Amino acid sequence: MGAMTTETITVTWKHQPDEHDYPAAADYLELLAESAIVDAVVAGLRTAPIVYKKAKDILRAAQLELLSAEDPHVRRDLIKINSGTALSPILLVRGDFRTSVPMVIADGYHRVCAINYADANIAIPAKIAALP
Repeated sequence: MGAMTTETITVTWKHQPDEHDYPAAADYLELLAESAIVDAVVAGLRTAPIVYKKAKDILRAAQLELLSAEDPHVRRDLIKINSGTALSPILLVRGDFRTSVPMVIADGYHRVCAINYADANIAIPAKIAALP
């Protein structure tokens, strides 16, 4: 039998989300809540510390499907991973399992999917805000 080789995938991350990620998150969240709530959540995201969560767990908590690797945005992020380009941490809104409210990926869904294809156990840096 041949020896098995395991290749370690290294993902480079920025220390903080890109500034444009916050308005992008707000644009998405405005589809789900009133602007006062969105403003409070985005303010919470800006001040939240970076935490690390596994890609597979983020998709489960958000109750989202894994997008195809052929999705243009997922493919773009896979190319960034392979080239060593730093990715922006993701922005999350905490869910509530007591009321069956899933977590929301406010910004970074395509990055989470790309990481799942690279290695679902990679811990992704994220900021998590709670609903006010």
